[in-house]
Amino acid sequence: MTTSEDPKTADSGHMAYSTEYEMGQDNIRPMGLDIHNPVFLISSIVIFGFVLIALANQEATAEFFGWLRPWLTSTFDWFLVLSVNAITLFCLVLIILPVGSVRIGGKDAKPDYSYPGWIAMMFAAGIGIGLLFFGVLEPVYYNFAEDGGARPLNVDITQPGNEYVGVVGTIHHWGLEGWAIYAAVGLSLAIFCYNLGLPLTLRSAFYPILGERVWGWWGHMIDTLAVFATLFGLTTSLGLGAQQVAAGLNEIFGIEPSNTVTVLLIIGITMIALGSVLLGMDKGVKRLSEINMVMAVCLFLFVIFVTGVGAAITRYFNVMVDYVVMLPALSNPFGREDTSYFHGWTTFYWAWWIAWSPFVGMFIARISKGRTVREFIICALLAPTAVCALWMSTFGGAAIDMLNAGGAEGVKATVIDSYAPEGALFGFLKELPLYGIVAPISLILIIIFFVTSSDSGSLVIDTITAGGKMDAPVIQRIFWCTLEGLVAIALLLGGGLSALQGAAVSTGIPFTLVVLIMCYCLWLALRSERAKL
Repeated sequence: MTTSEDPKTADSGHMAYSTEYEMGQDNIRPMGLDIHNPVFLISSIVIFGFVLIALANQEATAEFFGWLRPWLTSTFDWFLVLSVNAITLFCLVLIILPVGSVRIGGKDAKPDYSYPGWIAMMFAAGIGIGLLFFGVLEPVYYNFAEDGGARPLNVDITQPGNEYVGVVGTIHHWGLEGWAIYAAVGLSLAIFCYNLGLPLTLRSAFYPILGERVWGWWGHMIDTLAVFATLFGLTTSLGLGAQQVAAGLNEIFGIEPSNTVTVLLIIGITMIALGSVLLGMDKGVKRLSEINMVMAVCLFLFVIFVTGVGAAITRYFNVMVDYVVMLPALSNPFGREDTSYFHGWTTFYWAWWIAWSPFVGMFIARISKGRTVREFIICALLAPTAVCALWMSTFGGAAIDMLNAGGAEGVKATVIDSYAPEGALFGFLKELPLYGIVAPISLILIIIFFVTSSDSGSLVIDTITAGGKMDAPVIQRIFWCTLEGLVAIALLLGGGLSALQGAAVSTGIPFTLVVLIMCYCLWLALRSERAKL
């Protein structure tokens, strides 16, 4: 069995792949395309078939995914939680071990992007739509849901000091453990690509244990599963974004939400994403990501100032202390009484983060050359956790304060009285000054996050299906961007939110095993790189 401790072996594997690639034995080029065969063909055929079946059998699709998600999350809850715990501990340990000094791309590599541009792209690709969709919804739902099992650890919110337990439960889903999944996959891909000279694709991370077999059917299966996980994880976010945009159009312009409106939104925003894809990484994705960050920061500053800076800071530090204290219990899969929170939310989230990990992991790997392992993990794990917690405590905490004071009727109507999650953000913004200005800006922000997720996802899937090539023909990116929109439409029409979530979970659970093995292979590679230094 080959290991990465033998640099010559790794190099020879890379040369074998390169020779095969150049001879055209493993890639096909019809009409000027550059397709990794059979990953592209299998992925596209299966996904097209899924779209056709889902659209032709919408009721059956809705029924199937309505059953699939709860069955998966309740059956594999322990596996998901224990796996995510292991991945998180692995990443934290890398920060303090000597291998943390290994630099992505070698000791002389320089970063391609500045800190602001680098972090902006990570955030825009990783969590943009989620922050806007769940920032108000999730903390309020946990605090005020009639089902006691929906409250994290069944904490009694009537007791002093527990009024923000919903915020703590939300930070658990958007904090340390979720970002650890992205960091583990992203770092694995970056090290094997930029340090060991292997293609930027999922199969490369398995070279230490599979050797030359990664260029055969073992590798094809890994990359194909990564395409499915990426696509279904991504379309879940795109579907959420489309529903929230539809709710915003209703609030601002009085356009009634409907399937037709949502489908038209997906088509329109996919067209915008195509334009970004054509512009490429630097002119398209990077610029939109930076615009996103500026707008998101402005929205955050507006909310924090009008709801009270002092209250927001105090609340933030209190919930962070509670998060650290409650984290061991929240990360324990056994003997849970908060079954609705644990099965309905936590296990779904972990499967969703893992389904997204090939997409976000490969994307941040592409933009992280020149960073050390320690720098990478701190910026991709600890910093996003702190920022996500600040966002959730500011938006969700302020909404909870309003509800406790007898206000926030818009939030109460969309989250508590009748569950319409896509309208929670706009219901919250109604309680603040300048709604007529802030609401349209928020709507534009959601659309741009939607676009950046779609175009960066297209780049990632195209890279996987082109065998790791980062400069594949543009027509292939257009193909995958279009297909993402079609899958989102098929899932929304064939079951709505439950279908979107069920698709993400169904691919995220098997991919969990892939991520665990990647962590082991990453450790072998880092130990070898450290030995070279």
